[in-house]
Amino acid sequence: MRRLPDGSYLSQLSGPYRAGRGYSSHTVRVVEAWITVTLDDGTVRREQWRLITSLLDHEHHPAAELVDLYHERWQVETAYFSIKASLLDGRVLRSHSIDGIDQEVWALLATYQALIRAASDAVAHRPDLDMDRLSFTVLLQTAADTVVTGRGITTGNVDLVGAIGAAALAHLWPARRRHRVKARSIKNSTSKYGPNAGKHPQSARHYTVHTEITFMENGLASRSRR
Repeated sequence: MRRLPDGSYLSQLSGPYRAGRGYSSHTVRVVEAWITVTLDDGTVRREQWRLITSLLDHEHHPAAELVDLYHERWQVETAYFSIKASLLDGRVLRSHSIDGIDQEVWALLATYQALIRAASDAVAHRPDLDMDRLSFTVLLQTAADTVVTGRGITTGNVDLVGAIGAAALAHLWPARRRHRVKARSIKNSTSKYGPNAGKHPQSARHYTVHTEITFMENGLASRSRR
């Protein structure tokens, strides 16, 4: 529809067809960019990238900032890792019944939520502190030590920071951590995902990202499904 000063453009998306109402349309903003990823071993990967968003105001939400913020969306993977790797510590669910599995999953989620709540309470009085700097491993280990030793049990006034929050605040991650990519591995020979095929490093590596907002005159190239 119209190109914007920051390199993004406005477009229309058609919604699903509804009997008697036809197709609906929604105005969206499209950000297209070249993303260049350079690993610390010198390997360079350059790919086309497209973001479709309902944030239409390019002055309040510049295209470059939206691209940079996209990394934040991947933090959901950190939550999965915390539950599967940190809480379970490599173990599998023990139950052999649906009800038992439900109970174990709920227990894991409740424990995870309790630890994140403790982290949130710890930074409540620190508006300048990003929760990303709190280590989930420290939260988990301190909570386990507290349960084993019976420390910090009280019926009086409760300090929101507490022993768990205090330990997390004492062992903060750096304010700005370097990007790191981890090797992708196929654990099951019958996995539907294709082999690594040289697309991912064999070991974890740091990398830098360069973003070039542009307009893809011929659209995005099709990607292989393997």
